[in-house]
Amino acid sequence: MFLRRENVPFAFVAEADRFRSNVTPPPRERMSRTQTAARSLVGLTVVAGLAGSLLFGMPALEPSRTAQKSQQSEASQER
Repeated sequence: MFLRRENVPFAFVAEADRFRSNVTPPPRERMSRTQTAARSLVGLTVVAGLAGSLLFGMPALEPSRTAQKSQQSEASQER
């Protein structure tokens, strides 16, 4: 934070930045095996979905040369 250049009339306002509580928060509960398994399955499902979309999507994004040749041959056959 920035340093204050003017005096603050109230001491508690000046010390508010340094205040620490003596109350400790309760400890975190550990996740159960079911929760851990569920989170890992969701993560694996998301990763598998992304990998599958890349696997099936990449051939569709490549320019297809065989489709252009077949269209030209169909046009030449109709004449």
